[in-house]
Amino acid sequence: MTTADDRVLFDVDRDKRIATITLNNPAQRNSYDAAMRETVGRHLDQVAEDDDITVVLLRGAEGVFSTGADMNNAYGWYGEKDSPQAKRRPSQRRRLTVDRKTFGFYHNFMGFPKVTVGEISGYALGGGFEMALMTDISVIARTTKIGMPATRFLGPALGSLHMFFHRLGPVLVRRLLLTGDIIEAGSIEHLGVFTETCQADQVTRRARYWAEKAAKMPADGIVIAKEAFRLVEQSQAYQGEEVASYLFHAYGTNLQFAEGEFNFVKTRAQHGTKEAFRLRDEHFHVPEPE
Repeated sequence: MTTADDRVLFDVDRDKRIATITLNNPAQRNSYDAAMRETVGRHLDQVAEDDDITVVLLRGAEGVFSTGADMNNAYGWYGEKDSPQAKRRPSQRRRLTVDRKTFGFYHNFMGFPKVTVGEISGYALGGGFEMALMTDISVIARTTKIGMPATRFLGPALGSLHMFFHRLGPVLVRRLLLTGDIIEAGSIEHLGVFTETCQADQVTRRARYWAEKAAKMPADGIVIAKEAFRLVEQSQAYQGEEVASYLFHAYGTNLQFAEGEFNFVKTRAQHGTKEAFRLRDEHFHVPEPE
């Protein structure tokens, strides 16, 4: 069945004890806005409260996982599209209020009480990359493009920093956040960041396999284990993360740009989103030495 917002699809296989949430915005490479994110959150709450579901499979339509937050209306996240907040730089208090809510979604997903399986192909960028890393079991195509490109115009203090360091390791996370590089998942297969890295045409089948495998586990045991896992991670890796994530993001999105630095918001206002992305990539391109 589908939701009122058909950009997020929700299906339940009660025989297999698996719920599937599909980001269904393929025209925008399954990027999402606040309304889509809140719809996903409602479905996650529904799954969490359903004793007959053990696993949630998160995927994107038409072979793309997600390119993260929709940047066509960047400040629109801080107010209604036609409101005064959307037409000017939001205040710091507004940023903190909205970012606290935004990162509440990611915190809840990372500590979700049922097994989460990610079917990851095409692109997993920005918030899409964060969700891919937060899934308990992740199946990713070797050709999937992963990274945090928004650091190129919002700065490296972006996203769930504790989670990045814990899941990716300090060397790789610094490389990705300090350069905004987008890399292929196959290039880090040896690091074991994802549960399984495979060919693109195998991702859907393999993700379903892992979902069905996890769904056969005792449901009460899964919930207890997930809470235990969360306790261990909170004590070992995520102390202070709940506040640090939204705090750094709120301050980081209020940058001042020096002469010669790329200002994405200003460039987008002058040239449109598509051209702004092209100019961004042109600005940050540094040819490899011969």
